[in-house]
Amino acid sequence: MLTVFLLAIFVIALAAGGLVWYSAKRWKEREAAEEDRIAAFLAAAKGNATPEAPAATLAPPPASVPADGLAQQKLLFEAAHKAGEACEPALAIQLYARLLARFPATSFADQARARVEAEKKKLAKA
Repeated sequence: MLTVFLLAIFVIALAAGGLVWYSAKRWKEREAAEEDRIAAFLAAAKGNATPEAPAATLAPPPASVPADGLAQQKLLFEAAHKAGEACEPALAIQLYARLLARFPATSFADQARARVEAEKKKLAKA
Protein backbone atom coordinates (compact mmCIF):
# COMPACT_ATOMS: atom_id res chain seq x y z
CA MET A 1 0.00 0.00 0.00
CA LEU A 2 2.86 2.33 0.81
CA THR A 3 4.36 1.62 -2.60
CA VAL A 4 1.17 2.69 -4.39
CA PHE A 5 1.02 5.87 -2.30
CA LEU A 6 4.66 6.72 -3.04
CA LEU A 7 4.12 6.00 -6.73
CA ALA A 8 1.11 8.33 -6.77
CA ILE A 9 3.14 11.07 -5.04
CA PHE A 10 5.93 10.56 -7.58
CA VAL A 11 3.50 10.83 -10.53
CA ILE A 12 1.91 13.97 -9.07
CA ALA A 13 5.32 15.54 -8.50
CA LEU A 14 6.38 14.63 -12.04
CA ALA A 15 3.19 16.15 -13.48
CA ALA A 16 3.66 19.32 -11.41
CA GLY A 17 7.26 19.59 -12.59
CA GLY A 18 6.20 19.17 -16.20
CA LEU A 19 3.54 21.84 -15.76
CA VAL A 20 6.07 24.27 -14.27
CA TRP A 21 8.55 23.54 -17.08
CA TYR A 22 5.89 24.05 -19.77
CA SER A 23 4.65 27.28 -18.16
CA ALA A 24 8.20 28.67 -17.91
CA LYS A 25 8.85 27.82 -21.55
CA ARG A 26 5.66 29.58 -22.68
CA TRP A 27 6.49 32.59 -20.46
CA LYS A 28 9.89 32.98 -22.13
CA GLU A 29 8.34 32.72 -25.60
CA ARG A 30 5.79 35.42 -24.76
CA GLU A 31 8.47 37.72 -23.35
CA ALA A 32 10.60 37.28 -26.48
CA ALA A 33 7.61 38.06 -28.71
CA GLU A 34 6.78 41.12 -26.61
CA GLU A 35 10.34 42.39 -26.88
CA ASP A 36 10.24 41.93 -30.66
CA ARG A 37 6.97 43.89 -30.89
CA ILE A 38 8.34 46.69 -28.73
CA ALA A 39 11.53 46.89 -30.78
CA ALA A 40 9.56 47.04 -34.02
CA PHE A 41 7.27 49.72 -32.59
CA LEU A 42 10.16 51.84 -31.39
CA ALA A 43 11.93 51.50 -34.73
CA ALA A 44 8.78 52.60 -36.53
CA ALA A 45 8.22 55.46 -34.08
CA LYS A 46 11.72 56.77 -34.64
CA GLY A 47 11.23 56.46 -38.39
CA ASN A 48 14.27 54.26 -38.83
CA ALA A 49 12.45 51.40 -40.45
CA THR A 50 9.02 50.07 -41.04
CA PRO A 51 8.02 47.30 -38.67
CA GLU A 52 7.88 43.91 -40.28
CA ALA A 53 5.28 41.48 -39.11
CA PRO A 54 6.59 38.11 -37.95
CA ALA A 55 5.93 35.32 -40.40
CA ALA A 56 3.48 33.66 -38.00
CA THR A 57 1.22 36.73 -37.86
CA LEU A 58 1.07 37.51 -41.56
CA ALA A 59 -2.45 37.64 -42.91
CA PRO A 60 -3.38 35.27 -45.69
CA PRO A 61 -3.44 36.79 -49.18
CA PRO A 62 -6.77 38.36 -50.10
CA ALA A 63 -9.21 36.27 -52.05
CA SER A 64 -9.12 36.85 -55.76
CA VAL A 65 -11.60 39.42 -57.01
CA PRO A 66 -13.77 38.41 -59.95
CA ALA A 67 -12.83 40.02 -63.25
CA ASP A 68 -15.94 42.20 -63.28
CA GLY A 69 -15.41 43.39 -59.68
CA LEU A 70 -18.88 42.34 -58.57
CA ALA A 71 -17.82 42.22 -54.93
CA GLN A 72 -16.52 45.80 -55.09
CA GLN A 73 -19.68 46.94 -56.84
CA LYS A 74 -21.83 45.37 -54.18
CA LEU A 75 -19.75 46.89 -51.37
CA LEU A 76 -19.98 50.36 -52.89
CA PHE A 77 -23.72 50.04 -53.45
CA GLU A 78 -24.33 48.79 -49.90
CA ALA A 79 -22.14 51.52 -48.40
CA ALA A 80 -24.03 54.18 -50.34
CA HIS A 81 -27.35 52.67 -49.31
CA LYS A 82 -26.34 52.64 -45.63
CA ALA A 83 -25.16 56.24 -45.89
CA GLY A 84 -28.55 57.17 -47.27
CA GLU A 85 -30.29 55.35 -44.42
CA ALA A 86 -28.05 57.18 -41.94
CA CYS A 87 -29.35 60.56 -43.21
CA GLU A 88 -26.11 61.35 -45.02
CA PRO A 89 -27.40 62.16 -48.53
CA ALA A 90 -24.22 63.94 -49.67
CA LEU A 91 -22.05 60.95 -48.80
CA ALA A 92 -24.53 58.56 -50.38
CA ILE A 93 -24.51 60.59 -53.61
CA GLN A 94 -20.69 60.55 -53.65
CA LEU A 95 -20.60 56.78 -53.17
CA TYR A 96 -23.20 56.18 -55.88
CA ALA A 97 -21.22 58.48 -58.19
CA ARG A 98 -18.04 56.55 -57.43
CA LEU A 99 -19.85 53.29 -58.21
CA LEU A 100 -21.13 54.62 -61.53
CA ALA A 101 -17.74 56.14 -62.44
CA ARG A 102 -15.77 52.97 -61.73
CA PHE A 103 -18.31 50.53 -63.10
CA PRO A 104 -20.47 52.29 -65.73
CA ALA A 105 -21.96 49.02 -67.00
CA THR A 106 -22.76 47.65 -63.56
CA SER A 107 -25.96 45.75 -62.89
CA PHE A 108 -26.58 48.22 -60.06
CA ALA A 109 -26.55 51.23 -62.43
CA ASP A 110 -30.31 51.69 -62.70
CA GLN A 111 -30.83 51.30 -58.97
CA ALA A 112 -27.92 53.65 -58.24
CA ARG A 113 -29.26 56.36 -60.55
CA ALA A 114 -32.70 56.11 -58.97
CA ARG A 115 -31.20 56.31 -55.49
CA VAL A 116 -29.09 59.35 -56.50
CA GLU A 117 -32.25 61.17 -57.56
CA ALA A 118 -33.94 60.28 -54.26
CA GLU A 119 -30.88 61.42 -52.30
CA LYS A 120 -30.76 64.69 -54.25
CA LYS A 121 -34.36 65.34 -53.23
CA LYS A 122 -33.45 64.68 -49.59
CA LEU A 123 -30.49 67.04 -49.92
CA ALA A 124 -32.64 69.77 -51.46
CA LYS A 125 -35.15 69.54 -48.58
CA ALA A 126 -32.42 69.90 -45.96
